[in-house]
Amino acid sequence: MTPRRRLLAVVVFVLAGLNAGCGYFGTRKPPVITTPGQSAPGQPRPPPAVTPAQGYSVYGNPEFYEVYGQRYKVLKSGEGYVERGIASWYGPNFNGKLTSNREVYDMYQMTAAHKLLPLPTWVEVTNLENGRKVVLKVNDRGPFKDNRVIDLSYAAALKLEVVAKGTAFVEVRGLARPDGVDTGSTEESTPTARMFLQVGAFGERDNAERQKTALAAVLQQPVRVFEDRTGGRVLYKVQVGPIGDVEQADRVVSLLDAAGIVAHHFVNQ
Repeated sequence: MTPRRRLLAVVVFVLAGLNAGCGYFGTRKPPVITTPGQSAPGQPRPPPAVTPAQGYSVYGNPEFYEVYGQRYKVLKSGEGYVERGIASWYGPNFNGKLTSNREVYDMYQMTAAHKLLPLPTWVEVTNLENGRKVVLKVNDRGPFKDNRVIDLSYAAALKLEVVAKGTAFVEVRGLARPDGVDTGSTEESTPTARMFLQVGAFGERDNAERQKTALAAVLQQPVRVFEDRTGGRVLYKVQVGPIGDVEQADRVVSLLDAAGIVAHHFVNQ
């Protein structure tokens, strides 16, 4: 066993007894989705499940589904949903193909793919690196590669100025259906891209400091304990960063995964 592997094994043991934070990030691969009762290839499919009354599609909204061995539970509603992480985009290879709710994917429309939100859901996506924001219709599933939270259509990525870079830090905020709202409109706000990767939240500072020390030895990245006094209680949050770019974020998450630490999420402060 190499010195780095031995160190990772020690960190896994140290962190196993700590109460880590929660979160999962997913970049897109063509999905192979299986759902309960799915028929074998070439066989008739069972009738679609009954969907909620909020106008969600009869397709693409099972209670849960599996892709590449990972199970995802579809949310009942997108209202109030807020998530920060890394966005990617998808275009020509998928253009003209059916989305998960059986609409035809048009890369020039303002749409997106998400793993958990019911289809369709309208979301406001903000590029935290430049402050640009758009309203999009989520009508597809994905992305299913590590560390990505949403896949933008080409048009949406163009509006948010993500096309050239390929990825960007974003905030995804679920909306009620925006009747009368132009999903092609673009607004701008002040960029807030001071991103951290939070891996734990503790009521006792000593526990947070122990996790910080163990992580710093493996990641060789800045790790801090952030004292959060909001919500009427004190929480000591262990955060890696600031994360300067997506490449750094991918490196950090890869090291965390190697250490068996999969509960983490992005915050901007």
